[in-house]
Amino acid sequence: MKNVLAIAKREIRSSFNSPVAYAVILGFLVFTGVYLYFIRGFYAVGQADLRAYFGLMPVVLAFLVPALTMRSWAEERRLGTYELLLTLPFSETELVIGKFLSSFALAALAIALTLPVPLMASLLGSFDTGILFTQYLGVLLEAATAVAIGEWISSLAKNQVSAFIGSVLVLLALVLVDRVSSFLGSGGIVAALLNWLSLSFHFDSFSRGVVDSRDLAYYLSAQAFFLYLSGWSLMRRKWS
Repeated sequence: MKNVLAIAKREIRSSFNSPVAYAVILGFLVFTGVYLYFIRGFYAVGQADLRAYFGLMPVVLAFLVPALTMRSWAEERRLGTYELLLTLPFSETELVIGKFLSSFALAALAIALTLPVPLMASLLGSFDTGILFTQYLGVLLEAATAVAIGEWISSLAKNQVSAFIGSVLVLLALVLVDRVSSFLGSGGIVAALLNWLSLSFHFDSFSRGVVDSRDLAYYLSAQAFFLYLSGWSLMRRKWS
């Protein structure tokens, strides 16, 4: 655990040594604020309901998270430190988890900075604290899963641009895949499979203030699966 935290601290420090992390987090806050107050007309509606705000999060995270994870492994390759990193006394598992935690910490910071939104919205009425907690829990689980996917794609990409584009495309596909069944008018097993694959489908319960164990299992298993793929990618490159 000591090695994992050391790697995570190194990555977080490196992220804040450049303006990228600041710009990404600021862009996230500005966009979500503009969407809520100007596009959705929150105050014009006059209801203390943030479900539409949280419902947008899966799509927004599909762009935010790749901007945070694109440099994880691709940047190491660009700087020529990738091979050096693999020779350090850290296991592939420690490297993968350490970088995952650092990217997730940045995403969690961006999400935490949205807390003034419900505080300002509470001027219109009282919120159910339990529902609000569940909504934020869902956003964090969604972000953690997106980070795991972004880290895996970064481990395969040759540069930051390809890592970003690849992550955005994969995440958007996983967010919107449940819409395919309704667009095609399909049902039964096909619809159930597409819904199961969809990040936004599993997030919907959280946005309504409901914690479903099936959704928890989906997010946690998806994170473990993609982190495993990242570790496998590192081992393959190490011995190739």
